[in-house]
Amino acid sequence: MSQSMPDTPDAIRSSAVPSRSAPSGPIGHSSAVPGDPATAAELVRLTIDGVELEVAKGTSILDAARQIGVRIPTLCHHEDLRSSGVCRVCVVAIDGMRTLQAACATPVNQPLTINTHTPEVRRARRHTIDLLLANHHGSCYTCRRNNNCELQSLAQEYGVDSFRFGHVESPRHPIDSSSSAIVHDPNKCVLCRRCVRTCSELQEIGCLTVVNRSDEARISTFAENELASAICINCGQCINRCPTGALGEQDQTDEIWAAIDNPEKFVVLQTAPSPRASIGECFGLPAGTSLTGQINTAARRMGFDAVFDTVQSADLTIMEEGTELILRLYNRLVKGDATIALPQFTSCSPGWVKYYEHFYPDMLENLSSAKSPQQMLGALLKTYYAEQAGLDPKDIVVVALMPCAAKKFECNRPEMCDSGYHDVDFGLTSRELAKMVAETGIDLPNLPPSDFDDPFGAGSSAGLIFGATGGVMEAALRTVIELVTSKQVEDFYDHAEITPVRGFEGARLIEIPIHEVGPVPALLQHLVPDWNWLQGTTLKVGVAHGIANAKRVVADIKAGGPFSECHFIEIMACPGGCLGGGGQPIPTTAAIRAQRTQALYAEATGYRLHKSHDNPVIQRLYTEFLTDGPCGHKAHKLLHTHYTRRGKWIL
Repeated sequence: MSQSMPDTPDAIRSSAVPSRSAPSGPIGHSSAVPGDPATAAELVRLTIDGVELEVAKGTSILDAARQIGVRIPTLCHHEDLRSSGVCRVCVVAIDGMRTLQAACATPVNQPLTINTHTPEVRRARRHTIDLLLANHHGSCYTCRRNNNCELQSLAQEYGVDSFRFGHVESPRHPIDSSSSAIVHDPNKCVLCRRCVRTCSELQEIGCLTVVNRSDEARISTFAENELASAICINCGQCINRCPTGALGEQDQTDEIWAAIDNPEKFVVLQTAPSPRASIGECFGLPAGTSLTGQINTAARRMGFDAVFDTVQSADLTIMEEGTELILRLYNRLVKGDATIALPQFTSCSPGWVKYYEHFYPDMLENLSSAKSPQQMLGALLKTYYAEQAGLDPKDIVVVALMPCAAKKFECNRPEMCDSGYHDVDFGLTSRELAKMVAETGIDLPNLPPSDFDDPFGAGSSAGLIFGATGGVMEAALRTVIELVTSKQVEDFYDHAEITPVRGFEGARLIEIPIHEVGPVPALLQHLVPDWNWLQGTTLKVGVAHGIANAKRVVADIKAGGPFSECHFIEIMACPGGCLGGGGQPIPTTAAIRAQRTQALYAEATGYRLHKSHDNPVIQRLYTEFLTDGPCGHKAHKLLHTHYTRRGKWIL
């Protein structure tokens, strides 16, 4: 924080750091200036199916064809990944070349004449599809990806009505269901290597690889461990890019149905922000169609006893995580405790937390001790809500509708039972809920909307935007600005929208100067006596999404780069944040994630409350239940994990 609170949004200084996939130099600096004539691309003329066009030199034939509306089928290609050309489904004929070429992996570097559907091309594609099916075990009718399988669609498109080269009658490889989040069935794999490239290129973890050669080749983990014992962060990004049913989430819908059908159980659904902006895609609606109220109605018709909004505990997370940050800064800057770890990292994303635990055990104290909103609400439901509703917590079954496969792992962590029980019993992906809704015959898109149940009804728009990258930071800043200055954040930003933290760059740095401070709110007076120590300072925060970008941020911190000066950094494991989570509808692309994000922000504008600390439910919780305030003893017991320093709480 630096000299006086800004009177315009421009006073927040921000800089975008290119994402892993963008050409970039050192972190924070772009190697090319858009629009600079020196970097303008050279154009090349070519002809595709008789249509002449010009494209930038180096453009793939696949992308060039798309520019004129020519569709070339693909299987190994995905827009989020570098091209590999391994499946050969996208072959085309090029004049002057003896063999067919893969359109996804062939750049246009000179004038070319291309044909995309000659008899030779169609025959080659058909043979490739037939060969893939010959090694593909299982029936489409029993596959989780039935009617949403790229191999199945290609077979239909190319008129495959028999197994011309035979068919695998029995599975050749065991199914790996060791993980609480992800199931791997190598028998349905087509060796497109999308999962390997996702793990190695997009997330830069490298859990998956190809083992063996020729017809013995298959996808496995390094050292061929089961997923449960491999360095897998359960993000599920491999699932979202798998074209078949070789990868999927650990399906728990039968267990949830059993709980719903048990009259002795009180089954609660808590709904995260991002599934409401994506689940419509499972029912044929365009990406970015929000169905918040319809999900509530469907859940009640399915038999859930109550439907609560995880946005409430997102607001609670802001209070707990924000207070933790204030205490870290106070103890470091005022009390001079050099052992206090900064920057503080967010802990909402279980995939990021698991990655951090694997690769940076020496920096665990930088991770916020605050649980994720899913786990916070689960703990409250089996304590505070159980008392209020007169329920025995052992009979409460908490189901969390989440965009994330890693949430299944998170709720099964042994430390997530501070209520005396598993705080959350089941993590349910957007895809799984869509399947359950379809199973009941409910027409989700055309249901009348309904509200969440009390006491955890709709929260603030600050909690809602948690679903998008930058959302946690924006929510935190809305509260920090008001608590420290005693002024309305709307005085500085229209509709409280702090746009400098928004965007899809790989990482962002934001500086917030503070010129003046107000009195400390009553809720925090027992923690800090005043804000004078913040006056004239500059709060430095960062935002990153996708593990590859998170990796660069941590490396930058270790090297003493710009991010090492940050006080608070938001990191989400998945590209685009939760809206691009591994439990979201398939397919996913940058355009789809952007549409989901727009839907979430559009819904946020209709909220009455826009700041977490203004939420009356949160205020009541601190008055009635968490009576020693944010980061107090009771809050720490229920809402925080307990990473320790010399045997004591971080705080």
